[in-house]
Amino acid sequence: MDVARLVAKDAARAARVLNEVREARLAGQHGRVAPRPVIEQSWGRMLRSGVDPDHGFRSGLLSADEVRRRREESPLRDVLPVLREGLLSVADVARHIMVVADADGRVLWREGSSQVLRKADGLGLELGADWREDVVGTNGIGTPAVVRGPVQVFAAEHFVRSHVSWTCSGAPITDPRDGSLLGVVDVSGPLETMHPATLAWVNSVAKLAEARLRELHLDALERLRAVAAPVLARLGGRAVAVDTDGWTAAVTGMPYPRRLALPTSLSPGRRWLPALGLCAVEPLAGGWLLRSVDEPAPTGEGRLVLDLARPRRPSVTVGDGAGSWSRELSPRHAELLYLLAMRRTGRSAAGLAEDVFGDASRTVTVRAEMSRIRRYLGAFLEHRPYRYREDAEIEVVLPDDPHDLLPYSTAPAVTAGRPSGAPNVPAPGPI
Repeated sequence: MDVARLVAKDAARAARVLNEVREARLAGQHGRVAPRPVIEQSWGRMLRSGVDPDHGFRSGLLSADEVRRRREESPLRDVLPVLREGLLSVADVARHIMVVADADGRVLWREGSSQVLRKADGLGLELGADWREDVVGTNGIGTPAVVRGPVQVFAAEHFVRSHVSWTCSGAPITDPRDGSLLGVVDVSGPLETMHPATLAWVNSVAKLAEARLRELHLDALERLRAVAAPVLARLGGRAVAVDTDGWTAAVTGMPYPRRLALPTSLSPGRRWLPALGLCAVEPLAGGWLLRSVDEPAPTGEGRLVLDLARPRRPSVTVGDGAGSWSRELSPRHAELLYLLAMRRTGRSAAGLAEDVFGDASRTVTVRAEMSRIRRYLGAFLEHRPYRYREDAEIEVVLPDDPHDLLPYSTAPAVTAGRPSGAPNVPAPGPI
């Protein structure tokens, strides 16, 4: 069913059809029309997590002070002019509102038609409200945050009954520095006012906002370069100035790396970094100065914890002779590290290609990804075949619900470990 086209032709009929689809699905039956895949997958998550479709739940609103604090700290504040220019003028005329939520699903800004804002109050779409999918059901803020892509939710495609008079079109905004989710921009209003092109419009403006964030990042690197250049000019040996996310501003005595893998929490002192070895870490305005120290690498056993308990935010924590640090993982890296943990004797590039893609010939892709992983886990990984170091202690933390084991993964070796019928969802951010 082309829901957008049906809504454009006859909104009232679309509402009736979607309500029939919803009622049939909640009753465990097959209706005349199947839900759209993105909606059906969301409803499946809601049913598994216990969201009540007939009685919406509203968590407490953030205080005005907390909303103000989050606004001040959110990078989305820097792209509000882009969002307003791209969305507000049309939204107000068309009886829509623009809503901007942070990565936690909390509403930080909402603007537009005063009439629709009053209706939004009745739905709980207020400043400081929590619109995560697992709190209020399928919606145009929480669902795009989960699937990491634009989603339009028409009328009864909302999981909770009290929202079925509403239609939302939301798109995620990601941080160009690391691919992490910053928040969601959403245009909402009554079903009859929503145009089929609304979703493409909202997604285009979200991409403009990401482009603006990329420009701001390049400006910040240029400022760091101006600070670091005179410092590096006085140094001998290998040194690099990076921002807090590891993007390189300036180097001396070594090839120019585009980005270095940094621990999640970095502090001044001597630290072991896979790309440079032992380094003296010193703060700079807007980043870090990393000076290579010529000493042997730490030896001895190490411990690696692969945390897959949070389905959307897999991470790895390592500890060795130089301390411990953590790093969030991309979907593909989480897959590969999990598969190697399940096969401690190791896998060849062809074997991993078969595990991940079902195609043993895709070794070039596997080798490229393993090379990237070795940049930050080199001390724990060996190759020919790819495997964890024999003396390393490896722990894998799995989610409580087996359905949530890397839920975005389509790798044959991963899906074989899930219960039958478990749906895949789109990957959270860059593969």
